[in-house]
Amino acid sequence: MRTASGATLDVGRLALLLLMLGASWYFWDSPVLYPVKLLVVMMHESGHAIGTLVMGGSVDRVHLAMNEGGECMSRIPPGFLNMVVLYSSGYLGSAVAGAALMVATFRFQLGRAVMGAAAVWLAVMGVFYAGDPFTLVFCLGMAVALGLGTRFLPSVVVDALNLFLAAFTSLYALFDLRSDLWDSTRRNMTDAALLANVTWVPSIVWAALWSLLSVVLLIAAAYWSLHAKPRDGGGVRMPPVARARRV
Repeated sequence: MRTASGATLDVGRLALLLLMLGASWYFWDSPVLYPVKLLVVMMHESGHAIGTLVMGGSVDRVHLAMNEGGECMSRIPPGFLNMVVLYSSGYLGSAVAGAALMVATFRFQLGRAVMGAAAVWLAVMGVFYAGDPFTLVFCLGMAVALGLGTRFLPSVVVDALNLFLAAFTSLYALFDLRSDLWDSTRRNMTDAALLANVTWVPSIVWAALWSLLSVVLLIAAAYWSLHAKPRDGGGVRMPPVARARRV
């Protein structure tokens, strides 16, 4: 398949992405993925932190819980738009993170730089915003692990790890929204419920809207990434694969 710009569908990349999605789904409840789930929760809370700062507020602290919960304690100027941005930025932040990982790894082949940036992000969140010892230890521990990976892992392994994180983050964001959409007991304690109190729009409507936006964003990122042209010269290359032709 070829786009208007001449880029072709990379079947190998598509197969690898589907494999990562399948692995994430199959091993979802495995204890091995527990640190990855906490990492995605930190992405969610970081989205709230970024939303707070963008709207002129300040972040006091961020907490991660061992049960995969989290909260961002912040202060933001009063106002309808400020509250909408604050409560929406967590869910959308997770989807944006997954999309960015996918595009950076596939389209721009910046896997090593992305992993290094993730290490810096976790170190900053831990040092400046961690509100308890568990959050601090997790952030700094993961920052060290990603930093060592950036320095010592082969490029193909870095790309594979980034892609797995992108796939897992995408699934986690959608599963989280699914729970908020259908689980009535949980729906009353979510960002969607908080936003419903501000806007009078039911929380299920907000969850459905965020789900739709997340799906559209992730599909667009996957389409753009999987139709990328290989870069000539430097950069990390994915293994060579066969390309599909238009019939």
